[in-house]
This record gives sequence, C-alpha cells and structure tokens, in this order.
Amino acid sequence: MSTVLWLGLLLGAALLLKAYLQDRQQTAHTLLRNYPVLGRARYQLEHLGIFLRQYFFAMDREELPFNRAQRSWVYRAAKNLDNTVAFGSTKIATTPGTVRFLNAPFARLDEECQETPPLTFGPGCRQPYEAKSFFHMSGMSYGALSDVAIRALGLGAAKAGCWVNTGEGGLAPLHLESGADIVFQVGTAKYGVRTAEGRLDEGKLAAIAQHRQVRMFEIKLSQGAKPGKGGVLPGAKVTPAIARVRGIPEGRDSLSPNRHPEITDVPSCLDFVSRVREITGKPTGLKFVLGSDAWLQTLCDEIKRRGLESAPDFLSLDSGDGGTGAAPMGLLDDVGLLLRDSLPLVDNALRAAGLRDRIRLIASGKLITPTDVAFALCLGADVCVTARGFMFSLGCIQALQCNQNTCPTGITTHDPRLQRGLVPSDKAERVAHYHKNLVKEVEQLAHACGLPDARAFERHHASVVQASGVPVNVAALYPRP
Repeated sequence: MSTVLWLGLLLGAALLLKAYLQDRQQTAHTLLRNYPVLGRARYQLEHLGIFLRQYFFAMDREELPFNRAQRSWVYRAAKNLDNTVAFGSTKIATTPGTVRFLNAPFARLDEECQETPPLTFGPGCRQPYEAKSFFHMSGMSYGALSDVAIRALGLGAAKAGCWVNTGEGGLAPLHLESGADIVFQVGTAKYGVRTAEGRLDEGKLAAIAQHRQVRMFEIKLSQGAKPGKGGVLPGAKVTPAIARVRGIPEGRDSLSPNRHPEITDVPSCLDFVSRVREITGKPTGLKFVLGSDAWLQTLCDEIKRRGLESAPDFLSLDSGDGGTGAAPMGLLDDVGLLLRDSLPLVDNALRAAGLRDRIRLIASGKLITPTDVAFALCLGADVCVTARGFMFSLGCIQALQCNQNTCPTGITTHDPRLQRGLVPSDKAERVAHYHKNLVKEVEQLAHACGLPDARAFERHHASVVQASGVPVNVAALYPRP
C-alpha cells in the first residue's frame, strides 16, 4: 500500500476520532452524545430533506407553499417555452377550494378581444400614475434580496412594463438604474425616509419623490408574512451599502416597529396618508392584511366626513398565509384572513360606501399563476402583485433559506460566491417573459368567459368547490351589497 494511501487513512481516522470526542463531550445535542459521529448523519439528512422530498418523493401537486405544478408553470413561462399540457388535467377538480371559471357558450373571437387597458391611480394628485398592466411586482426589499436580484428584477420590469415595489428597505441606486416604474413603500421603520429617531423625514421623502421613476407611495401597516410584527434583517445582511440606503448602523440587526408611531387610529391614518401625498404629489395608499374588519366601516365613514380627496388612492390587500419575509410560525400560519375571504369584504365595504371608483384595490398573496390572478380579479381586485412569482422567474427553487444568507440561487444572499450564478441580463429576460405569458393567459381566461379583457371579470364568472365537492358560484358565496 502506498505511503499516500496510508497517510490518507491516518488522517481520516484522526478526523473521526476528533469528531467522536467532540460529540461525546458536548452537551447541547443528546443524539450526538449517545451516537457520536453517526448522529451527525441525522442533521445532514434533516437539512437535505426538503430537497429530497422536492425532487424525488412529492407528487406534482403536493408541496407547500408552492407545488411543483405551480413552479413548473412559472419556470416554463419565464423561459418562454410552450406551456400547453397533453392528455388531460392532473388537477383533482373536486378538491375543496378549487376554482372553476365559467366559460361562455359563445367565446370572444380574436378580433373582438382587446388588450387590458391601463388604469389611472390618483387622478386628483398633482402627478397621477397610469399603470399599463394589471400585474406587477410586490414588495421585495433591498437587503433581503441581493444586488444582482434587484438589478435583474428592475431590468425585467422595465421590459415588461410593470412596476417594482421597493419593499420596506428603501430606494437603492440599483432600483433607479433600470428605468422601471417604482412604488416606494414606507414601512414602519421608514427606511430611507427616517430621522435618527425613526420618524418620517419630510425632506428625505420629498427628495425620493423627485425621482421621475417613483410613481406611487405605499404606507405599510402590515404584511402577510407577519401581521402585527415588524420586519427583521439579520446583521450579517446589513452591508455598508444597505446601511446607507436604510439609514441604519452597519452590521447590526435591523428591526422594524410593530406599527407606525404616528398612526394609532383611522383619523391619524388618513392624516398620514394626506401628509405623504401632499409632500410627494403622487398617489398614496395603504398596505395591510385584513383581520378584524370593523375598522373598515370607520374608515369609510371618516373618508365621507372629510371628503373624497382624503381617501387613500389605493389599498394593497395582502393575504394572511405568509409571504417572502421570514416570520414566527404562529404569525405566518395563523394570523390574518386569506385573500379569497378578505378581498370581497373590502370590495363590498368600499362599494357600500360609494368609494369603489375612488379607491383602487391591489391584491397580493400567492398570486403566481394565471388562475390565481384571474380569480383575484373576479373577487374585486383592480391590479394583482406578486413577489414569489417573480422570484421563481429568477430561478428560485423554494429552498426556504431566504433569511439565512445561504440562498443557493443567489436571490436572497449577499455571498458573492452564490450571487455569481445569477446573471442579471439573462434573468431580466425571464422576468419579462413571465409577466408577458401570465398576462396573456389571464386574458385567454377572460376571453373564454366571453369578456373583452381581464378587467371585465366579475364574481359570477367563477365558482369554488365546497367541502361537499359541489362548486358554488362566487357571487353566491360573496354577495355584493
């Protein structure tokens, strides 16, 4: 036996002995103390389990939060590949919650159809905004996402004609370099527009509004991942550049308050909306997850008392079943209404108050496929947004490591080695393709229902399968006032 082989065996034996002694002497893990070295395999398999289930064991429609069929549709749409399916559907049509669109006996001819027209936000503002599409990007913060991901999303949005939402992390130079339309989110920590004490800095806000690309301002009250709790960006992800954009210390955990200190009730909420809109001159709205709906009536009454000009220009309604942000399981799983329940409630409240034409409704929450988006339009949304859909278009594999700086696809990490695999110019094309193909298929669904465009969807155009296996029309499930 060669000397090299002997040395290799001796080194291996030494490493095993070292691991054995470490495992026997440590006190944190019972399994390792009882089964030194061998017990390490358990922790490795636990780490790899998500990947093994994803690729070898789970059926196409089994995984959560997004199954393989949903992800595959996005991947193919992003690559601009044929998304037709042969030999019949694999979707179990009797599963409770399944959406069925009600096609018309006489579908629209191609020459009778039209592209969905643009929609104006804030017509009474000094600088109203005309949104070209009904499908856009939801909030994804600089800091939570990598530089290369932000650049790819911006370039793709510019090609697609949709907006980018900054999320609560502030406006970075990367957002501006693409030329895409931008929605600036004012989070509870007011990153990018904060004083040293965390209050709104009106000078910084006015400076942000000077950018032509910044089209609207979204005041975040809550989000689907963690209703009632502020965001957390680990110190390891607070680089010098991110610290400058957010206006916070480098290398320290970035914690957002549970709510805006300035907003304690409906009147102060409307005051804050008016303040931001007056400073910026641009459409200003609220983002929230609906829990208790009693305040909706108070909101509508207060708007009518003050006058229509006091109303938010839009409401961004998030679903209570999580989102891109990492959060405690209790908040992620069990707080807030799901979008399919909250959206009709908000739509009904605005209609009953005569405010529906004044206030636009933006819907978010797992809206990554044409069915998801079309159904939200049926329920009352004017516009739909997604974060995770566009992350999938970048190549996200649902590794569930977004908060650990170890994202294997380079999307949510600041590790240069992992970012290297994400080439912005290439991924931007996929972002644009995803947007184009989703919009196209939503419009196809509308045409099948006998409608000229996607904005014509109403509740009666869809049914939802109940626990009995019988579909019930959405107009009956959620009657209008």
